[in-house]
Amino acid sequence: MLKNRFFLMLVSILVAITLVLTAAFVLWTVMDNKSESAGEEKVQTSAEIKENTVIMKDITTNLASQGSFVKISLAFELENKKAKTDFENLIDSRIKGTIIRTLSDMNSDQISGSKGQDNLTTALINKLNPLLNEGKIRRINITDIVLE
Repeated sequence: MLKNRFFLMLVSILVAITLVLTAAFVLWTVMDNKSESAGEEKVQTSAEIKENTVIMKDITTNLASQGSFVKISLAFELENKKAKTDFENLIDSRIKGTIIRTLSDMNSDQISGSKGQDNLTTALINKLNPLLNEGKIRRINITDIVLE
């Protein structure tokens, strides 16, 4: 009777260890695949970047601080041709309006300097990407900016 109980306990422990190791292996495999696919973003050539870039020149609007304004030009890098076409179709109706609203909520201190410009481009990417049905904006470059 004691041998029988000992044998059942030994089998139960081995089954539990096997289940834990199997779960750990599956989890490891899934996490490894996700990290590999996240790091495999396709590197674009300069010709592809140029082909998928839309330039908006001279957007001028008042800022939140009294008496100040900004005149800005932006280059939008999109991930593919479909995203570029989708972006161009929305440029006058939604894209430009969202950019102006975003800028008019900021003051000149929030936009000035490289940190301010990084914050502006990040805010624009976060607000503009949901407007696109085909693809997304990869990067926004400020090509010209005048703060008054």
